[in-house]
Amino acid sequence: MIYTSHYLSPLGDILLASKNNELIGLWFEGQKYYLASINGEIQEKNDEEILIKTKNWLDRYFQGEKPDVKELTLNSIGTDFRKDVWNILCEIPYGQTITYKEIAEKLAKERGLKSISAQAVGGAVGHNPISIIIPCHRVIGTSGNLTGYAGGLAKKEYLLKLEKVERKNQNE
Repeated sequence: MIYTSHYLSPLGDILLASKNNELIGLWFEGQKYYLASINGEIQEKNDEEILIKTKNWLDRYFQGEKPDVKELTLNSIGTDFRKDVWNILCEIPYGQTITYKEIAEKLAKERGLKSISAQAVGGAVGHNPISIIIPCHRVIGTSGNLTGYAGGLAKKEYLLKLEKVERKNQNE
């Protein structure tokens, strides 16, 4: 059984989803790939422990605190490649950014490969099923530009401003 609950954020309604008391999804209402990784019977349940913990995490985050992703039990549903990318996203410190190219280089090195496509990384980042907590909003283009965000660029910009990210040109 998949349990869901809604959270009203400063950016609008967010749907949370859990299975076996692990967080499997967090989507802005109507975002790209909304509920894409969910397969099974769904029931609204507001007293599920992981969903309560997630709401508390989000409350603290939107108040400007820096809650740790490790406080929550996550179970991202995706391919091994996507999960590897999402694990790298979890390592990006609060208030900092990384480029798609840097993730591709890190992943290629970890896998003993010459290179991995930054576009493939972008696809994995875009399919992140646990927005905000797995901080895909901290990934930017090589030039420092905001690029792609399943929830929309205005939301990405809001989250980066909340974290007081100083965006500067990151030409490499």
